[in-house]
Amino acid sequence: MKWVAGNSLTTRLTLLFAAVSTSVLLLLGVVIGSLVERHFEDMDLELLEGKLELIQHALAVTRSPGDLVTIPAQLDAALIGHHGLAVGVWDETGKPLYLSEEASFPTGSQPQVPAAQFPRTWTGADLHLYRGIMGTAPTGIPGGASTTVALSTDLSHHEHFMQSFRLTMWAVVALAATLSGFLGGLAARRGLAPLHGIVRHAADITAEKLDQRLEEGNIPLELAEVVRTLNGMLARLEDSFRRLSDFSSDLAHELRTPVSNLLTQTQVTLSKVRTLEEYQDILASNSEEFERLSRTIADMLFLAKADNNLLIPLREEVDLGAAVSSLLEFYEAYADEKQLRLSCSGKASIAGDRLMLRRAIGNLLSNAVRHTPKLGRISIELKETPEGETVVSVENTGETIDPEHLPRLFDRFYRADASRQHYGEGSGLGLAITRSIVQAHGGEVSVISERGLTRFSIRFPR
Repeated sequence: MKWVAGNSLTTRLTLLFAAVSTSVLLLLGVVIGSLVERHFEDMDLELLEGKLELIQHALAVTRSPGDLVTIPAQLDAALIGHHGLAVGVWDETGKPLYLSEEASFPTGSQPQVPAAQFPRTWTGADLHLYRGIMGTAPTGIPGGASTTVALSTDLSHHEHFMQSFRLTMWAVVALAATLSGFLGGLAARRGLAPLHGIVRHAADITAEKLDQRLEEGNIPLELAEVVRTLNGMLARLEDSFRRLSDFSSDLAHELRTPVSNLLTQTQVTLSKVRTLEEYQDILASNSEEFERLSRTIADMLFLAKADNNLLIPLREEVDLGAAVSSLLEFYEAYADEKQLRLSCSGKASIAGDRLMLRRAIGNLLSNAVRHTPKLGRISIELKETPEGETVVSVENTGETIDPEHLPRLFDRFYRADASRQHYGEGSGLGLAITRSIVQAHGGEVSVISERGLTRFSIRFPR
C-alpha cells in the first residue's frame, strides 16, 4: 500500500497537536473573555452604585427648596473626570432637577422621564451601548417627596477593548496552531525515529540473514513489545528455514542412494547380454529399491498432510491392549532373531483411529527392536491416570542417547549418531510420523534416555 499524506502517522500527529492546541486556546480565550466582561460589569456597577449613594447623600442634606437649586452645581463637580457617565434626577412630578450633558435613558410615557423599569444595558439613539441603574433619593425637606435618580455609563471603550482582545486572541490562536503543528511534526518525527530504524533494520533481514535480531536496547517502551514479537517471529522463521533446509538435504540424500543403485545396476545389466535368471534377479533387486522409494514417498505425503492439518482421524473405541498384542506377535520373529524379551503390562482404551494408532505404536516398537542390543529387553506399559489421560510407554535397554539429541529425535531423517543408524528398511521418518499421528489425536509424545534405558511415552488427553 502506498502511503499518502492522509495516511501518514506523522501528519496525523501533527494535525492532532494543532487541533488540540487550537481548541485549548479557543476555550481559554472564551473563558478569559467571559471573565473580562464580568469584571467590566462589576466595575461599572460599583461606579454607578457609588455615584448613586453620593447623590442620595447630597439630596438627603437639603432642608429647603432653595437648597435644591445648588444640586446641579454639586453634581457637576462630583462628575468631573468621569467621562461617559450620565446622571438624571427627577422630582415626584417628573420634572427634571438635573440632567447631565448627552444623558440618554430609556424613557417612559413622558418625554425625558425614565421608564419605571429599564434594562441593565441598552442601545442609545447614538447606537452606543450603555449600562445603567435607577433608584430613589429622599430629600431632607420637611414633607418633601423622594426623587428619582438614573445613572448610566457609556460602554464604547469596553467594546473597543473586547474587539481588540478578540482580534489578538484569533491572531494568537492562528500563530499557536501553526507553531504547535510545526513543533508537533518535529516531535512526531523524532518520536517515530526508532520505528523508522526498526523498518530499516528489518528490511536488511533476508532468508540468508535470519540469525539477525532487532536491537531492544534503546527502543521506547511502546515499541519494545513490537520488537520482541518481531524477534520471536524471526526466531521461528529461522528454525523453520533450518528444518526445511535440513529436510531437503536429508530427502535428497535418502532418494539419491536407491536411485543411484537402480541406475548403476541397470547400466551394468545393459552392458552385456544376461541370462533369464540373471534378469529375474536384477528385477527382483530393483523391485526392493522401488518399494523403499515408494514407502519413503508415501511417508512424505503422510507428513505433508499432517503439516497442513489434513489428518482427520476416525473416532472409534480402540482397545490398545489388543493392538499391542497384535504388534508383539508381528515383531516376535525379529525379537527371537536378536534374543530379545518382549513384554506388555496394563490395559487401556481410547477413542481414535485404529489404523493410525497401530502405526504410531508400531513405529515405536520397530524403533526399539532395531536399537536394542542382543539379549536386551523391550517392555510396553499401558495405563490410565487419575487425571483421565491414557499413557502408552515403550521402554528398551541399550545405549543411552545424549540429551542434546533428544529434542530432535522426532525430526524427519534425523539420526543422533552413527550407532543409531537404521537397518534394512528404516527410512528415518517413523518417529516423525508417530508424532504427527499423536498430535492429530490431541496428544503429545516425549522421550527420556538415562542409565541405559530409553523410554518413549505417548499421552492422550481425556
